[in-house]
Amino acid sequence: MQLPVVGTLFQEAYYVDDLERVAAAWSESLGAGPFVVSPHHRCDRFDYRGTDAQADVSYAFGYLDDVMIQFIVQHDDTPSIYLDMYPDGPPHGAGFHHIGILVEDFEAEFDRLVDAGFVCATRLFADNVDAAYFDTRSITGGFTEIHGSPVHIVDTFARWRESHRRHAPGGPAIIPRVRPASN
Repeated sequence: MQLPVVGTLFQEAYYVDDLERVAAAWSESLGAGPFVVSPHHRCDRFDYRGTDAQADVSYAFGYLDDVMIQFIVQHDDTPSIYLDMYPDGPPHGAGFHHIGILVEDFEAEFDRLVDAGFVCATRLFADNVDAAYFDTRSITGGFTEIHGSPVHIVDTFARWRESHRRHAPGGPAIIPRVRPASN
């Protein structure tokens, strides 16, 4: 079965036991990064399988060539899409979790996946953008995230990608997250 999503694959995500260690390893061995960390991320709206219980998670975002790499660490034992896949933690400290697809019409793509029979495990709204995670483990070996593409988020991703292009070997694996000033 083909995933019925119209969009652009932009991200590979991994569930990890230590953001800093894994970011440093990817930076040193693959030239990925630098990574921007979002510690203890909170959403404005959140639904995990019919509940609003948000796990305490931190993220690191960086690029390897033109693909965004995301690392996720969960700090508690709240049920989540991460523990759905790795109830005993990530094997060897890191494991593939999901792919991300950037979509122009979030609601249409959400409906398209639901109509095709895929289960939405998590839907959220954060940083003024919608995202949803569908359980596609039977097809992809992980979840599939659809992610809205408003201008501010596309611009943020472009800044992170440009940081990667300028990233010198041996440079810092993690850099501070800089948010543009509000008008």
